[in-house]
Amino acid sequence: MTSTLFRTKSVEQSIQDTEEPEHALKKSLSALDLTVFGVGVIIGTGIFVLTGKVAKETAGPATALAFVAAGVVCALAALCYAEFASTVPVAGSAYTFSYASLGELPAWIIGWDLVLEFALGTAVVAVGWSGYVRSLMDNAGWHLPEVLTGPDAAEGFGFDILAFALVLALTVILVLGMKLSARVTTVVVAIKVAVVLIVIIAGAFFIKADNYKPFIPKAQEVPPGDSIQSPLIQLMFGYAPTNFGVLGIFTAASVVFFAFIGFDIVATAAEETRLPQRDMPRGILGSLLICTVLYVAVSIVVTGMQHYSELSVDAPLADAFKATGHPAYAGIISFGAAVGLTTVCMILLLGQTRVFFAMSRDGLLPRFFSHVHPKYKTPHRPTILLGVLIAILAGFTSLDELAELVNIGTLFAFVVVALSVIILRRTRPDLPRAFRTPMVPLVPILSVAASVWLMLNLPAETWMRFGIWMALGFLVYFAYGRSHSQLGRREKRLGADNAR
Repeated sequence: MTSTLFRTKSVEQSIQDTEEPEHALKKSLSALDLTVFGVGVIIGTGIFVLTGKVAKETAGPATALAFVAAGVVCALAALCYAEFASTVPVAGSAYTFSYASLGELPAWIIGWDLVLEFALGTAVVAVGWSGYVRSLMDNAGWHLPEVLTGPDAAEGFGFDILAFALVLALTVILVLGMKLSARVTTVVVAIKVAVVLIVIIAGAFFIKADNYKPFIPKAQEVPPGDSIQSPLIQLMFGYAPTNFGVLGIFTAASVVFFAFIGFDIVATAAEETRLPQRDMPRGILGSLLICTVLYVAVSIVVTGMQHYSELSVDAPLADAFKATGHPAYAGIISFGAAVGLTTVCMILLLGQTRVFFAMSRDGLLPRFFSHVHPKYKTPHRPTILLGVLIAILAGFTSLDELAELVNIGTLFAFVVVALSVIILRRTRPDLPRAFRTPMVPLVPILSVAASVWLMLNLPAETWMRFGIWMALGFLVYFAYGRSHSQLGRREKRLGADNAR
């Protein structure tokens, strides 16, 4: 039984499965498209919100260093993703990579994890987008009935009509084709980056050097309940919780890391890339580099405009401009955030449908969902199913507490991909690798260590919810996936033929 749980699907078989006409995705993406996708999903509310929170509560002006530290953690994972995405250009990202190295059960678990991660991520972002749009509408004098603004807005019932409509509209765009999706994303990302650059350039004129003093505030011991450091970290290492100081920078890094979530989704589009061996590494690493530079620049500007102790937690950039006597920029920032979240939502939905499609093509989920549209060559069935379900979820559910599941799911995927690089280097040294992760096994090991460290910084409640979802995944696999596995059925046919 153990051998069947850890049976691996060869890279050659994975690539061969993509060539079956009814299961083949259209190759239409370039390195520029992939970079735009990466930037589109990474730059979201994080750049507009998290900067103020960690500066005021944890790191002060050294928040810029926290973004650098988080960027380094992501870069370690990105180097591993780049090798796999160029070597195994198949939809599914970490799911497909682990199937080729760790085996079927680990692949199922990471796929199950990604389905949850992307679904909740899409719903959470859609709800956030709705909030920004309602704010802009209120400024213009347009007001929605409270019952249509979300479940917390009315007594006993509420439906977020804007979040619902956004997910459905993006579902239609994804069904119509990847190239259309790429064009829409390119336009929206251009607007979003322009807004961020306006914030950086305009804000630079209002920087006061005194606001950077002290750059690394002195560590302050605080009561356990008032610290944002994880109880798991406090328990394991036995120190009193503190904010600020050098330790505060690393605590802040575990928070701002979540502003980087998304570059791994670029890998889910490997099968739809014209030259994946060349373009996947460029798209993954390029988008991460661009976003890290923008994040660091924004954090330097905002902590220079206003002293960290006075920053707003909810809207630090907008309020910093108000504090300097330039409230007009607040509207620009809200517009940029609303526009930016549109692409974040679409690309998260894209990532989920590709993972779901890959799992169904392997038989671990019903094969009904693995057929592509005869005209658009997109996985229309899982896209429609998941789009409708997530639209309903976004409309009816308040997901603030569940959002951290997205974070732990991403870090878990990072760990799996890094380990898979080491394993596949040993088991398949003969594979042609257009991009090779440098200094293996050192870089993957560092990636695992950094990801686990950030996971430990998450609340215990998040670990409990994650464990429940994983346990449910085991049940689904043994009830359905294991017996319907295409790899398992192929092995049985081969065994029967050999027996004859």
